[in-house]
Amino acid sequence: MSIKYALLGFLSWRSLTGYELKRLFAESATLAWSGNSNQVYTPLVELHREGLVSVEVQLQETRPSRKVYTITEKGLAELKTWVLSTSEAPLQKNAFLLRLAWADQLSDEEVGALLQTYEKQVQTHLLLFRGRDQRSDSPRRTPREAALWKLIAENWISFYERELRWIQKVREGLVHLKSEQEDAL
Repeated sequence: MSIKYALLGFLSWRSLTGYELKRLFAESATLAWSGNSNQVYTPLVELHREGLVSVEVQLQETRPSRKVYTITEKGLAELKTWVLSTSEAPLQKNAFLLRLAWADQLSDEEVGALLQTYEKQVQTHLLLFRGRDQRSDSPRRTPREAALWKLIAENWISFYERELRWIQKVREGLVHLKSEQEDAL
């Protein structure tokens, strides 16, 4: 995901501080991203330098000044151009599958432990996405926008649910294979 366009997207919704942007990313079921503050603030500085956002410094009596970012017309045009551009296909990178491809050298117990660890990670992500989906503060300017965000969140949730079903299928396949091998002896 290009953080630059995600920032422009959120700023097309409403003016926000860097802190608010970071919080929206962390809580979003739709935009699976969590990063450090530099991953938000550095692109914001670049967006400002490019004239895609404006910055208003708001003085506060008891706290440091806050910078509120607002998308410009040029920023809206840039965001629209990006939205209309061709998307790349989803990446086929999965470190677990690479490990599993070479897992034949492991004992049955070690393969079982590998599957169990991965399953726990997938379950954790599924719980996080379900929780984020319920409490997510996302743009809902129109019914279509609200529906799109909900459908994207459902896509992530269904991915993790499908992954859990696949893990069970792997386990069943391995048990069946072991049973066939024992019967052949």
